[in-house]
Amino acid sequence: MDIKKLAESLNPFERKVLKVLDNFSSFNDIMKVTGLKDVEVMRALQWLQNKNVVKLKEEQKELVYLDENGQKYLKYGLPERRFLEVIEKPARISDVAKKTGLSNDEITISLGALKSKAAIDITKEKELIISITEQGKNILKRGLLEEQFLKEHFPKEAASLNEEEKFVFESLRKRKKIIKVERAKVISAEITEIGKKLFKEKIEEDLIERVTPSLIKTGSWKGKKFRRFDVKINVPPIFAGRKQHYRKFLEEVRQKFVALGFKEMDGPIIESDFWDMDALFMPQFHSARDIHQGYYIKEPKYSKDIPENVLKNVKAAHENGFDTGSKGWRYDFDVKRTQRHILRTHDTSISARTLASKELKIPGKYFQISRCFRYDVVDATHLPDFNQVGGFVIEEGIHFGHLKALLRMFAEEFADAEEVRIKPSYFPFTEPSAELQAKHPEFGWIELAGSGIFRPELVKPLVGREVPVIAWGVGLDRLAMFKLGIKDIRQLFSHDLKVLRNARAI
Repeated sequence: MDIKKLAESLNPFERKVLKVLDNFSSFNDIMKVTGLKDVEVMRALQWLQNKNVVKLKEEQKELVYLDENGQKYLKYGLPERRFLEVIEKPARISDVAKKTGLSNDEITISLGALKSKAAIDITKEKELIISITEQGKNILKRGLLEEQFLKEHFPKEAASLNEEEKFVFESLRKRKKIIKVERAKVISAEITEIGKKLFKEKIEEDLIERVTPSLIKTGSWKGKKFRRFDVKINVPPIFAGRKQHYRKFLEEVRQKFVALGFKEMDGPIIESDFWDMDALFMPQFHSARDIHQGYYIKEPKYSKDIPENVLKNVKAAHENGFDTGSKGWRYDFDVKRTQRHILRTHDTSISARTLASKELKIPGKYFQISRCFRYDVVDATHLPDFNQVGGFVIEEGIHFGHLKALLRMFAEEFADAEEVRIKPSYFPFTEPSAELQAKHPEFGWIELAGSGIFRPELVKPLVGREVPVIAWGVGLDRLAMFKLGIKDIRQLFSHDLKVLRNARAI
């Protein structure tokens, strides 16, 4: 490193601090000697550290501060001094209190402190009579140890106190609000080898810091040196305001679906068993419902807004197949049970509502982004509440090949996944069913989406006729892990500033 160029790059704060570093290393000492403010010293030390001139150390230490009364006594004198100054001849305690203006507590403390130092004699008549001793007169001349301690530069490190100071410190600590001790971060600077070489270099004082119109106009810059600026030097990072990384990702997903011509659907978080499971041809007695592990609502327990005609059709599909060529599940459908309230366990409940609505258009492309809830053990890839993006395409002649192409596009477009595979799977309301998987660099193959073609027993009771519907549900949280380079799903919802500031931008 060119030491001369380094010397020419120092700003005024750095030059001031550098001059005292051979004798002082403590942050507070540097601030006291240079006369700079704490923020100016801190910046100068950080800049010098960036230039490898110093190495900063931070330690947790006990620091001694002057408290409220300590600052007061530093200005007006300790109570015991003011007490001694008014008893040139024996005086009653009431007269001493009147002359000094000391409180009862301060009078009591003064009596105890001065008596222990043999500075006064006390005789008792109708009231206490106080006389000053020769020792007391000497104390007035040379001063109290406590006074000298209060005049020290504070804060002081408790560990740096000598034996005499420790004695005074313990004495004052017993008294009310004179000194206080706090644990604090102490910064000190250690000179590096480069710093030692810099000490030997001549430090210019009259370097021009900035170019101004008057400087150019008058030509006063001629014959003078400009301070060097290192544009490559490390500077503290600036964290500008921005959208939370996962929320931004969700908005991007929504915009892409809209751009692809999909219409967004919506539905309630608190659903009924009917829309969440029964309308999807999931039998009320079947263990397939166990995979949903739903949270049921205590109050109100039952829904009252299920359309009667749709309920009648779905009931028939479960009991006899509803003229689809299927025999259904062949059990007595429980109309009361289907009305139970549950927190939405998957986004397909919204698809069921849309298929049964008057707004449905054939052909049509629909999607939804929804918050879903299932009981689960929290770990790096699972949460009890999660986001899903799902939807369906309804059109005559559509088939499984269209679905496969759509799934691959989702993985590549939304997750930037390089390795993708589609495997056979099982879902109660689709046949055939498929699972979309992508390879995560950290966790290996992860399920991104469940998909398939809706069964006729689901479509016909809701739509009123049989028509092919390809459908999918994608775990958005896991999709975001790919896109954002996150290893722990919990970081998507983190309040940790470090996580939020370092999250990958999209």
